[in-house]
Amino acid sequence: MLAVVQEKDGGRLVEALSGAQFQATILASTGGFLREGNSTVLTGVQDQQVNEVLGIIQEICHRREQLVSPMPPVVEPVDSYITYPVKIEVGGAIVFVVSVDRMERI
Repeated sequence: MLAVVQEKDGGRLVEALSGAQFQATILASTGGFLREGNSTVLTGVQDQQVNEVLGIIQEICHRREQLVSPMPPVVEPVDSYITYPVKIEVGGAIVFVVSVDRMERI
């Protein structure tokens, strides 16, 4: 399983997975929309454990509102562009459940 989560949720997610006896690896990544830090969490589980891991991810990775200042458009002069903070929804998780033919711990 691969879960892309907000950076502030990554460490807590790995701790929760470890507490439930799941091994996980966390990788730093960057989101495209806000260009903010994300964490990609990888964990290998049996088919019957997928729902348990999804439950842990749902418990830790909540959607939340955040104020951001939009970037000025490239085609307009920057001095005429007034930025007002905009409230957007961030967080949560994007989870990929991938079948693996073989996994080895060495």
